[in-house]
Amino acid sequence: MKAVQITSFGTADVLRINDVDRPAPGAGEVLVSVEASSVNGHDVIVRAGELKMVSGRRFPIGVGLDFAGTVAATGPGAESFRIGDRVWGMVHPRQRHTTAGAAEYVVVSAERIAHAPADLSSVEAASLVVTGATALIALRDSVRLVGGERVLVRGAAGGVGTAAVQLAHALGGQVTALARDRHAEFLTGLGADEVLDYRSTTSDLIGPYDVIVDTVGTELHCYRSRLAKGGRMVTVGLSASALAAIAASSVHGSRRIRTFSANPGSAVLREVADHVTSGALRPVIDSVYPLADIAAAHQAFERGGVVGKHVVTVPRGSV
Repeated sequence: MKAVQITSFGTADVLRINDVDRPAPGAGEVLVSVEASSVNGHDVIVRAGELKMVSGRRFPIGVGLDFAGTVAATGPGAESFRIGDRVWGMVHPRQRHTTAGAAEYVVVSAERIAHAPADLSSVEAASLVVTGATALIALRDSVRLVGGERVLVRGAAGGVGTAAVQLAHALGGQVTALARDRHAEFLTGLGADEVLDYRSTTSDLIGPYDVIVDTVGTELHCYRSRLAKGGRMVTVGLSASALAAIAASSVHGSRRIRTFSANPGSAVLREVADHVTSGALRPVIDSVYPLADIAAAHQAFERGGVVGKHVVTVPRGSV
């Protein structure tokens, strides 16, 4: 089978599409025939060698955190899924993988997948696995958004940002989206009550907010100062400066900056699917690439300026 792997750390040029043996599911595992995967920040920083403590230094390393497709085989103890079931899920972000979601097949624990929403294509489903789960965990578990609270979503036009705008609106928040002005109409359509242009709106001109969801990872101390009394802030845009701000916030003052590594199991994926089915959450896709052009998808992700997700399709026998 075809699988995207890296054999050295570096830019998108190190991505290779290799022929590897098709894996077989063990006890409690499912073999998924992958139809689509998306590009996530985790994929990029693993490829660049910034997560060596997780990925290790032994090559090859598999690429692709999430996936959508159909069940091709099941191991003992995975009877909740049948061959042909449409599913979505993700590999474990803190484990090493020689093949991952950007491959023709992937083996995962049955506890890491769920039935995909019936009305979504595999491309649409793949775009929502990480984004939907991350936004849901951030709003529900990290900051515990309450209806009527004022919410700022920073980086609102990106993958997690567009999901956070929709879910914050669905949970009853009064949503302010911080993004480029040209995205204002689109973000309003997703549920934003107000859209501010981040290039002309500095942090000292806005707020206060009860909740801030940050997907950028810079200037966190500035935005933290815009929290109201009892306000909560969560960031999913990790960087060296973000980690320093998070550490400082835990020592100084009550308005701590929270963070987490999204690692959804089946229960969270089912909840995301429920939000899709109810109409509260819909996919936002910037562009779609064939597996053969995954390097271009990584490069586009790193350039930024997207609206939603970059998705990679996995057509059989065409790579």
